[in-house]
Amino acid sequence: MRYDDFVPPTSRTGRRPVLAAVALAGVCLTVAGCGGGPLPGDPKGGTSRPPAPASPGTPSPRPSSPGTTGPSAASTSARPEPAARGPLTGRTVVIDPGHNPGNREHTREINRQVAIGTGRKECDTTGTATDAGYAEALFTLDVSRRLRTLLEEKGARVVLTQDDDRPFGPCVDERARIGNAAGADAVVSVHADGSATGNRGFHVILPAAVSEGGADTTKIVAPSRELGERIAGNFVRVTGSAPSNYIGGGTGLDTRDDLGGLNLSTVPKVFIECGNMRDPRDAALLTAASWRQKAALGIAEGIGSYLKR
Repeated sequence: MRYDDFVPPTSRTGRRPVLAAVALAGVCLTVAGCGGGPLPGDPKGGTSRPPAPASPGTPSPRPSSPGTTGPSAASTSARPEPAARGPLTGRTVVIDPGHNPGNREHTREINRQVAIGTGRKECDTTGTATDAGYAEALFTLDVSRRLRTLLEEKGARVVLTQDDDRPFGPCVDERARIGNAAGADAVVSVHADGSATGNRGFHVILPAAVSEGGADTTKIVAPSRELGERIAGNFVRVTGSAPSNYIGGGTGLDTRDDLGGLNLSTVPKVFIECGNMRDPRDAALLTAASWRQKAALGIAEGIGSYLKR
Protein backbone atom coordinates (compact mmCIF):
# COMPACT_ATOMS: atom_id res chain seq x y z
CA MET A 1 0.00 0.00 0.00
CA ARG A 2 1.13 3.53 -0.57
CA TYR A 3 1.54 4.50 3.06
CA ASP A 4 4.83 5.63 4.50
CA ASP A 5 4.70 3.11 7.32
CA PHE A 6 3.97 0.30 4.87
CA VAL A 7 5.70 0.94 1.53
CA PRO A 8 7.86 -2.13 0.89
CA PRO A 9 11.45 -1.10 0.09
CA THR A 10 13.19 -2.31 -3.04
CA SER A 11 15.40 -4.49 -0.89
CA ARG A 12 15.44 -5.41 2.77
CA THR A 13 17.63 -7.65 4.83
CA GLY A 14 15.80 -10.20 6.93
CA ARG A 15 13.06 -10.86 4.36
CA ARG A 16 12.98 -14.51 3.43
CA PRO A 17 10.44 -16.85 1.80
CA VAL A 18 8.66 -19.22 4.12
CA LEU A 19 5.94 -21.02 2.22
CA ALA A 20 5.00 -21.58 -1.41
CA ALA A 21 1.42 -20.88 -2.48
CA VAL A 22 0.47 -24.53 -2.33
CA ALA A 23 2.05 -24.90 1.08
CA LEU A 24 -0.06 -22.01 2.38
CA ALA A 25 -3.24 -23.91 1.68
CA GLY A 26 -1.64 -26.96 3.28
CA VAL A 27 -1.11 -25.10 6.55
CA CYS A 28 -4.82 -24.79 7.20
CA LEU A 29 -5.43 -28.42 6.31
CA THR A 30 -2.61 -29.96 8.29
CA VAL A 31 -2.72 -27.87 11.46
CA ALA A 32 -6.57 -28.10 12.31
CA GLY A 33 -0.27 1.46 1.54
CA CYS A 34 -1.46 3.35 1.31
CA GLY A 35 -1.38 6.84 -0.13
CA GLY A 36 -2.77 9.76 1.77
CA GLY A 37 -5.55 11.95 0.50
CA PRO A 38 -9.24 12.68 1.07
CA LEU A 39 -11.30 9.80 2.36
CA PRO A 40 -13.73 8.64 -0.30
CA GLY A 41 -17.12 7.13 0.45
CA ASP A 42 -18.34 3.59 0.09
CA PRO A 43 -18.70 1.81 -3.29
CA LYS A 44 -22.36 2.82 -3.56
CA GLY A 45 -21.65 6.50 -3.08
CA GLY A 46 -22.46 6.72 0.62
CA THR A 47 -20.98 8.95 3.26
CA SER A 48 -17.45 8.90 4.59
CA ARG A 49 -18.57 6.77 7.54
CA PRO A 50 -18.80 3.01 7.10
CA PRO A 51 -22.17 1.63 5.98
CA ALA A 52 -23.81 -1.04 8.07
CA PRO A 53 -22.29 -4.40 7.11
CA ALA A 54 -24.35 -6.37 4.62
CA SER A 55 -23.92 -9.75 6.28
CA PRO A 56 -26.84 -10.70 8.58
CA GLY A 57 -24.48 -11.78 11.34
CA THR A 58 -22.40 -8.61 11.34
CA PRO A 59 -23.06 -5.81 13.87
CA SER A 60 -23.97 -2.31 12.79
CA PRO A 61 -21.55 0.54 13.48
CA ARG A 62 -21.75 1.97 16.97
CA PRO A 63 -22.26 5.71 17.54
CA SER A 64 -19.19 7.92 17.32
CA SER A 65 -17.75 9.58 20.39
CA PRO A 66 -16.13 12.73 18.95
CA GLY A 67 -14.72 13.85 22.27
CA THR A 68 -12.58 10.76 22.82
CA THR A 69 -9.01 11.19 21.68
CA GLY A 70 -6.62 9.68 24.22
CA PRO A 71 -5.40 6.15 24.88
CA SER A 72 -8.51 5.48 27.01
CA ALA A 73 -10.49 5.46 23.77
CA ALA A 74 -9.50 1.82 23.38
CA SER A 75 -11.91 0.93 26.18
CA THR A 76 -14.87 2.01 24.03
CA SER A 77 -13.88 -0.64 21.50
CA ALA A 78 -13.71 -3.46 24.04
CA ARG A 79 -16.96 -5.29 24.66
CA PRO A 80 -17.96 -7.32 27.72
CA GLU A 81 -16.99 -10.95 27.86
CA PRO A 82 -19.00 -12.72 25.11
CA ALA A 83 -22.02 -14.72 26.21
CA ALA A 84 -21.10 -17.52 23.83
CA ARG A 85 -18.74 -20.22 25.05
CA GLY A 86 -16.62 -22.08 22.58
CA PRO A 87 -13.13 -23.21 21.63
CA LEU A 88 -11.70 -19.70 22.13
CA THR A 89 -13.25 -19.03 25.53
CA GLY A 90 -10.68 -17.39 27.79
CA ARG A 91 -8.65 -16.05 24.85
CA THR A 92 -8.21 -12.37 24.01
CA VAL A 93 -7.79 -11.19 20.43
CA VAL A 94 -7.06 -7.59 19.47
CA ILE A 95 -8.17 -6.53 16.00
CA ASP A 96 -6.52 -3.40 14.61
CA PRO A 97 -8.53 -1.81 11.76
CA GLY A 98 -5.95 0.09 9.74
CA HIS A 99 -6.37 3.90 9.62
CA ASN A 100 -9.48 5.77 10.73
CA PRO A 101 -12.24 7.42 8.68
CA GLY A 102 -11.61 10.68 10.56
CA ASN A 103 -7.90 10.87 9.78
CA ARG A 104 -8.51 13.06 6.73
CA GLU A 105 -9.84 15.80 8.99
CA HIS A 106 -6.82 15.66 11.31
CA THR A 107 -3.78 15.78 9.06
CA ARG A 108 -1.72 17.81 11.52
CA GLU A 109 -2.29 15.28 14.28
CA ILE A 110 -1.63 12.19 12.18
CA ASN A 111 1.52 13.69 10.65
CA ARG A 112 3.09 13.96 14.09
CA GLN A 113 6.22 11.82 14.34
CA VAL A 114 6.27 8.96 16.85
CA ALA A 115 9.06 6.58 17.87
CA ILE A 116 8.85 3.07 16.39
CA GLY A 117 12.04 1.56 17.78
CA THR A 118 14.04 1.60 14.54
CA GLY A 119 13.35 5.28 13.93
CA ARG A 120 10.39 7.63 13.75
CA LYS A 121 7.30 7.59 11.56
CA GLU A 122 4.07 9.51 11.10
CA CYS A 123 1.44 8.82 13.74
CA ASP A 124 -0.90 7.44 11.03
CA THR A 125 -2.17 8.22 7.52
CA THR A 126 -5.53 8.36 5.77
CA GLY A 127 -4.97 5.10 3.88
CA THR A 128 -5.56 4.28 0.23
CA ALA A 129 -8.74 3.74 -1.84
CA THR A 130 -9.97 2.04 -4.98
CA ASP A 131 -10.12 4.04 -8.21
CA ALA A 132 -13.90 4.15 -7.71
CA GLY A 133 -13.46 5.76 -4.29
CA TYR A 134 -13.93 2.96 -1.77
CA ALA A 135 -11.66 3.90 1.13
CA GLU A 136 -9.33 1.52 2.89
CA ALA A 137 -10.48 2.91 6.24
CA LEU A 138 -14.02 1.74 5.44
CA PHE A 139 -12.80 -1.65 4.25
CA THR A 140 -10.73 -2.29 7.36
CA LEU A 141 -13.59 -1.40 9.71
CA ASP A 142 -16.06 -3.59 7.85
CA VAL A 143 -13.77 -6.64 7.80
CA SER A 144 -12.74 -6.06 11.42
CA ARG A 145 -16.35 -5.92 12.61
CA ARG A 146 -17.16 -9.11 10.74
CA LEU A 147 -14.05 -10.71 12.22
CA ARG A 148 -15.05 -9.62 15.72
CA THR A 149 -18.45 -11.28 15.34
CA LEU A 150 -16.94 -14.55 14.15
CA LEU A 151 -14.41 -14.67 16.99
CA GLU A 152 -16.96 -13.76 19.65
CA GLU A 153 -19.19 -16.57 18.41
CA LYS A 154 -16.30 -18.90 19.30
CA GLY A 155 -16.07 -17.44 22.79
CA ALA A 156 -13.11 -15.07 22.36
CA ARG A 157 -12.90 -11.69 24.03
CA VAL A 158 -12.26 -9.20 21.23
CA VAL A 159 -10.86 -5.67 21.47
CA LEU A 160 -10.74 -3.26 18.52
CA THR A 161 -8.05 -0.58 18.57
CA GLN A 162 -10.63 1.77 17.05
CA ASP A 163 -14.22 1.37 15.93
CA ASP A 164 -14.82 4.77 14.32
CA ASP A 165 -15.31 5.91 17.91
CA ARG A 166 -12.58 8.56 18.02
CA PRO A 167 -11.76 11.52 15.76
CA PHE A 168 -8.49 10.10 14.42
CA GLY A 169 -5.85 7.46 15.01
CA PRO A 170 -4.77 5.84 17.20
CA CYS A 171 -1.13 6.40 16.33
CA VAL A 172 0.91 3.35 15.40
CA ASP A 173 2.67 3.28 18.77
CA GLU A 174 -0.62 3.42 20.65
CA ARG A 175 -2.01 0.63 18.49
CA ALA A 176 0.82 -1.56 19.75
CA ARG A 177 0.24 -0.49 23.35
CA ILE A 178 -3.45 -1.43 23.16
CA GLY A 179 -2.57 -5.01 22.24
CA ASN A 180 0.11 -5.15 24.91
CA ALA A 181 -2.18 -3.76 27.64
CA ALA A 182 -4.91 -6.25 26.72
CA GLY A 183 -2.49 -9.13 27.21
CA ALA A 184 -3.65 -10.35 23.82
CA ASP A 185 -3.08 -13.92 22.76
CA ALA A 186 -3.00 -12.65 19.17
CA VAL A 187 -3.21 -9.28 17.41
CA VAL A 188 -4.08 -8.82 13.73
CA SER A 189 -3.91 -5.49 11.93
CA VAL A 190 -6.26 -5.41 8.92
CA HIS A 191 -5.25 -3.47 5.80
CA ALA A 192 -5.52 -3.33 2.02
CA ASP A 193 -2.68 -2.31 -0.26
CA GLY A 194 -2.38 0.58 -2.72
CA SER A 195 0.12 -0.74 -5.24
CA ALA A 196 0.25 -0.59 -9.05
CA THR A 197 -2.32 -2.09 -11.41
CA GLY A 198 -1.45 -5.71 -12.13
CA ASN A 199 -0.13 -6.28 -8.63
CA ARG A 200 -2.58 -8.70 -7.05
CA GLY A 201 -3.11 -10.93 -4.07
CA PHE A 202 -2.76 -10.79 -0.30
CA HIS A 203 0.26 -10.90 1.95
CA VAL A 204 0.81 -11.19 5.68
CA ILE A 205 3.49 -9.00 7.28
CA LEU A 206 5.55 -10.54 10.08
CA PRO A 207 7.73 -8.77 12.67
CA ALA A 208 11.48 -8.90 12.16
CA ALA A 209 13.86 -9.36 15.07
CA VAL A 210 14.26 -5.85 16.48
CA SER A 211 15.99 -4.82 19.70
CA GLU A 212 16.61 -1.09 19.75
CA GLY A 213 15.01 2.20 20.68
CA GLY A 214 12.71 0.67 23.26
CA ALA A 215 11.49 -2.04 20.89
CA ASP A 216 12.17 -5.72 21.50
CA THR A 217 10.45 -8.33 19.36
CA THR A 218 12.74 -11.18 20.41
CA LYS A 219 10.00 -13.16 22.15
CA ILE A 220 7.28 -12.63 19.55
CA VAL A 221 9.07 -13.33 16.26
CA ALA A 222 8.49 -17.10 16.31
CA PRO A 223 4.85 -17.12 17.53
CA SER A 224 3.99 -14.25 15.19
CA ARG A 225 5.37 -16.25 12.27
CA GLU A 226 3.21 -19.22 13.20
CA LEU A 227 0.17 -16.94 13.52
CA GLY A 228 0.92 -15.43 10.11
CA GLU A 229 1.40 -18.81 8.43
CA ARG A 230 -1.89 -20.11 9.77
CA ILE A 231 -3.77 -16.98 8.70
CA ALA A 232 -2.20 -17.13 5.24
CA GLY A 233 -3.10 -20.79 4.78
CA ASN A 234 -6.70 -20.30 5.83
CA PHE A 235 -7.04 -17.11 3.80
CA VAL A 236 -6.06 -19.02 0.65
CA ARG A 237 -8.51 -21.80 1.42
CA VAL A 238 -11.51 -19.65 2.34
CA THR A 239 -11.22 -16.73 -0.10
CA GLY A 240 -9.56 -18.48 -3.04
CA SER A 241 -7.19 -15.52 -3.33
CA ALA A 242 -3.59 -16.20 -4.27
CA PRO A 243 -0.57 -14.90 -2.36
CA SER A 244 0.81 -11.59 -3.59
CA ASN A 245 2.52 -11.65 -6.99
CA TYR A 246 4.67 -8.63 -6.07
CA ILE A 247 5.70 -9.03 -2.41
CA GLY A 248 6.96 -12.08 -0.60
CA GLY A 249 8.26 -14.13 -3.52
CA GLY A 250 5.01 -16.08 -3.86
CA THR A 251 4.95 -17.10 -0.19
CA GLY A 252 2.24 -14.66 0.94
CA LEU A 253 4.57 -13.67 3.80
CA ASP A 254 6.79 -10.63 4.22
CA THR A 255 9.05 -9.73 7.15
CA ARG A 256 9.41 -6.05 8.10
CA ASP A 257 11.45 -4.10 10.65
CA ASP A 258 10.06 -0.64 9.89
CA LEU A 259 6.50 -0.88 11.23
CA GLY A 260 5.84 0.61 14.64
CA GLY A 261 2.78 -1.53 15.21
CA LEU A 262 4.97 -4.63 15.01
CA ASN A 263 8.21 -3.33 16.47
CA LEU A 264 6.55 -2.11 19.67
CA SER A 265 4.37 -5.16 20.21
CA THR A 266 5.15 -7.51 23.09
CA VAL A 267 2.46 -10.02 22.07
CA PRO A 268 2.18 -12.08 18.85
CA LYS A 269 1.08 -9.76 16.06
CA VAL A 270 0.84 -9.67 12.26
CA PHE A 271 -0.57 -7.41 9.58
CA ILE A 272 -2.61 -8.67 6.66
CA GLU A 273 -2.89 -6.80 3.36
CA CYS A 274 -6.05 -8.41 2.02
CA GLY A 275 -5.53 -7.30 -1.59
CA ASN A 276 -4.53 -4.37 -3.79
CA MET A 277 -7.20 -1.67 -3.95
CA ARG A 278 -5.60 -0.10 -7.03
CA ASP A 279 -5.92 -3.20 -9.19
CA PRO A 280 -9.38 -3.48 -10.82
CA ARG A 281 -9.73 -7.22 -10.29
CA ASP A 282 -8.66 -7.09 -6.65
CA ALA A 283 -10.82 -3.99 -6.13
CA ALA A 284 -13.87 -5.92 -7.37
CA LEU A 285 -13.29 -8.42 -4.59
CA LEU A 286 -12.55 -5.89 -1.86
CA THR A 287 -15.72 -3.93 -2.60
CA ALA A 288 -17.98 -7.00 -2.49
CA ALA A 289 -19.61 -7.62 0.90
CA SER A 290 -19.70 -11.37 0.24
CA TRP A 291 -15.93 -11.45 -0.32
CA ARG A 292 -15.28 -9.31 2.76
CA GLN A 293 -17.17 -11.91 4.78
CA LYS A 294 -14.90 -14.60 3.32
CA ALA A 295 -11.85 -12.51 4.17
CA ALA A 296 -13.02 -12.18 7.77
CA LEU A 297 -13.71 -15.92 7.96
CA GLY A 298 -10.29 -16.80 6.56
CA ILE A 299 -8.58 -14.57 9.13
CA ALA A 300 -10.79 -15.88 11.95
CA GLU A 301 -10.04 -19.49 11.11
CA GLY A 302 -6.33 -18.74 10.97
CA ILE A 303 -6.47 -17.08 14.39
CA GLY A 304 -8.54 -19.96 15.77
CA SER A 305 -6.08 -22.52 14.41
CA TYR A 306 -3.21 -20.66 16.05
CA LEU A 307 -4.94 -20.29 19.43
CA LYS A 308 -6.05 -23.93 19.54
CA ARG A 309 -2.61 -25.34 18.70
